[in-house]
Amino acid sequence: MFHDLYEHMEWADAVVWTAVMSSDATKKDKRIRELLAHLHLTQSAFLSTWRGQAFQYRDSASFKDADEVLAFAREYYRHLTFDDKHLDKPITMPWAERFRKAPQQTTLRDTLLQVPMHSTYHRGQVNARIREAGGTPPLTDYIAWIWMGRPKPQWP
Repeated sequence: MFHDLYEHMEWADAVVWTAVMSSDATKKDKRIRELLAHLHLTQSAFLSTWRGQAFQYRDSASFKDADEVLAFAREYYRHLTFDDKHLDKPITMPWAERFRKAPQQTTLRDTLLQVPMHSTYHRGQVNARIREAGGTPPLTDYIAWIWMGRPKPQWP
């Protein structure tokens, strides 16, 4: 199931990016750029944690334009791999101490589910902003992806 979720996530990210890059209004929209930067920075942070690497924090506003965020997003998918044989492996999230109390134990399974859910939430925000900017937000539902025959991502 996780492999399906991540194939869908990449497709949905690519579909949203295609919509964003299709007009100057959405391509230059600061809020869209910051939302997408946050979405992809979070994906990258989890990938670094899964690999046992330190995540290099970067502020969402530090990306100069949408093209730079898009390149960052595509790089994530070039490096994304996970081994679902170890789903119950404990995972320590370095930023979890920000919560008011000590976090409960997290597993690879938990974090593998969190990333697509978090990404879906922020793609919804981006789609709302695309509509506000006069564009047409793309359909990114998981079930629609299934009905379409699980298309491969077509990045702009």
